[in-house]
Amino acid sequence: MARKNLEVLEICAGAGGQALGTSRAGFTHVGLVEIEADYCATLLRNRPDWNVINADLREFDGSEYEGIDLLAGGVPCPPFSIAGKGLGADDERDMFPYALRLVDDIHPRAVMFENVRGLLTSKFDDYRKAILAELNRMGYRVWISLLNASDYGVPQLRPRVVIVGLRRDVQRDFVFPSTDAYGEAPTVGETLLDLMEERSWRQAKIWADGANRIAPTVVGGSTKHGGPDLGPVRAKRAWAALGVDGKGIADAAPDQDFVGMPRLTTRMVARIQGFPDEWDFGKGKTKAYRQIGNAFPPPVAEAVAREIARCLI
Repeated sequence: MARKNLEVLEICAGAGGQALGTSRAGFTHVGLVEIEADYCATLLRNRPDWNVINADLREFDGSEYEGIDLLAGGVPCPPFSIAGKGLGADDERDMFPYALRLVDDIHPRAVMFENVRGLLTSKFDDYRKAILAELNRMGYRVWISLLNASDYGVPQLRPRVVIVGLRRDVQRDFVFPSTDAYGEAPTVGETLLDLMEERSWRQAKIWADGANRIAPTVVGGSTKHGGPDLGPVRAKRAWAALGVDGKGIADAAPDQDFVGMPRLTTRMVARIQGFPDEWDFGKGKTKAYRQIGNAFPPPVAEAVAREIARCLI
């Protein structure tokens, strides 16, 4: 268990996926910076005691957090996303320069940044190497790896790049968390059966038997594009193979006499992402689904944060 007084400042906090993970790993949040008001409302609705800061990272002054134990953040992924235009440093949404500026300003003992696997493609070799070199210049030993959420008990593949840096005065070496303790991730059917049965759907168990694999990566969409559906054509086909209609998000579970492929509710998608059922994303399917789909699964964040805590105590 991490020491109680390990503290974390989180940037680009979103709806709290990474924050839940770092909190479970024993870190105390001294601040969570998020530009979207809806996301901030979700954070405060679920954790009223958190210091949620509705601010643009490009203008955020973190000087009061100098020397904090951990700076963590899910830096926006569209610049490196296969689904996006892949503009990298030329994308106005690229927040890595501002995240690195904050590292330089406050010199945390550790950093933890999460992004999409596109960051590892050859197209972004120079950019990725520049990020790692800049962290090294600022006095950090750096580790980078591609982690699959399903290896940590989450019922979807969801590959994510995680960058961890330890300030050079931290004596221990970081090791990415072992997957040995997690076993095989549950299938979509195993994960969602009870939710599909909420309105006594007669075919729920038959459906669950057919939904016998983990889910494809949940796609949340951006603030400008993407509605409440389960992603592009390829993703919808993968969901259809699991007996799920990915063309939209349902208001409720199937009723008793429903026939056909059910749609998922936001609560179902949140469970596939590894959120607890009580996490409240507010009203409105589109806003809620976007928050859920763009999150870093809490179990993965917790596993990485526990290893960071081990190095810091």
